[in-house]
Amino acid sequence: MVSIQNIKFGYNSRQAVLDDFSLDFSQSGIYGLLGKNGTGKSTLLYLMMGLLRPQKGIVTIDGTDATLRRPEVLNEMFLVPEEYDLPRISLKKYVKSIKPFYPRFSDELLEKSLANFEMTSDIDLGSLSMGQKKKVYMSIALATNTRYLLLDEPTNGLDILSKSQFRKAVIEGMNDEKTIIVSTHQVHDVERLLDHVCIIERNKVLLNEPLVEKEEPINLEELFIKTISGK
Repeated sequence: MVSIQNIKFGYNSRQAVLDDFSLDFSQSGIYGLLGKNGTGKSTLLYLMMGLLRPQKGIVTIDGTDATLRRPEVLNEMFLVPEEYDLPRISLKKYVKSIKPFYPRFSDELLEKSLANFEMTSDIDLGSLSMGQKKKVYMSIALATNTRYLLLDEPTNGLDILSKSQFRKAVIEGMNDEKTIIVSTHQVHDVERLLDHVCIIERNKVLLNEPLVEKEEPINLEELFIKTISGK
């Protein structure tokens, strides 16, 4: 369980990005953390990883303070940031270097995820385009088999086909014990992927409810616009 309780966080002393903000991710599933740009979605992911420290409040992962960054917690978490770079080495060397940190790393799942993106493991990371790097890093993330997978704007920079491949890779990499949190403002890209939706505005959770229990199909884009506008 990821629990965010009454946190305050700002990148400077003049303005808080989040203030007295609370939100729980209590069950496994694929969550959409949705909101306009600048509402603190990425900040929340970094707070969950313990890479940022709240000025007030606490973020816990299965009861452990995230800022402690304990190995037994970190090897159950993986963050795919919106922007990143990869070393100029082969994918196989890179995978070999990170596998000791993730006890359930699956080579089979890596190959399967890469195949969903029409790629193989016999590649050099330094020769890839940004779109290809995103596909490879996403495949690595799924292959770690961590209980918690945090994805920050994962469809940015992907074309229509690649977005479809992304959804397929995530669904096939999912299991009953995994919690995937997708932070995005590209609502349409994740509409058919989510089990649960959380829509946030500054310091407020405007909507937090499961989608799987709905009797009628949900137009997530309409729901997002209606919720944000307050209509």
